[in-house]
Amino acid sequence: MKPETFSFVVVADQVGSRSSADRVPLALDALSGLGLVLPFERTAGDEVQGLADDPASVVAAVARLTRLEDWRIGIGAGAVDAPLPETTRAARGGAYLAARTAIAEARHSPTSLALSLGAGVGGERYGELEELARDAESALWLLRSVLARRSREGWELMDLLDRGLSNTRAAADLGISPSAVSQRLNRAARQEELRGTELATRLLARLRTAVADAGDVA
Repeated sequence: MKPETFSFVVVADQVGSRSSADRVPLALDALSGLGLVLPFERTAGDEVQGLADDPASVVAAVARLTRLEDWRIGIGAGAVDAPLPETTRAARGGAYLAARTAIAEARHSPTSLALSLGAGVGGERYGELEELARDAESALWLLRSVLARRSREGWELMDLLDRGLSNTRAAADLGISPSAVSQRLNRAARQEELRGTELATRLLARLRTAVADAGDVA
């Protein structure tokens, strides 16, 4: 039996690709630098796929794809065969099968995102782990809903704040008043994003720990 490790496989599928330009290069550029186990790459047509073991990287990938718009996301959580190949396209394991299930389920999700737990993970504790996976999926749904409503101007302000600029300096850079920055912050749901990111990351980490405690996957 091959050794296995627990990981998250993230698959994203461009919505409406037959009637629009190929946006895979743009997505790959946006998803670069996330510190993944195996970086995102085009796997088939308008689809990209990456492998992560860090919950924060999974949440960051969801946020970046949401900002780009028109991307359906499936996340598979489960075992991946080790040793790993050099590319995600060549990797195998239950997490990859779960990701295929998730991307199909995402078509019927209110946020075009689904998370699926690999079959057999956790043994008798599978039901408990499935509940944890559902909790993490719910947090990602809520975060994605918040980010999907953010305007281009809101993202522009978030970029400045994420670089460490103060509200006053951001206002100067954007050529608007500090009060306008405050209004834009409220509309962009900055605090809701931060809380949602923390929650989704924590729940994915809790799922990973629970699977490790079950003893089936390292």
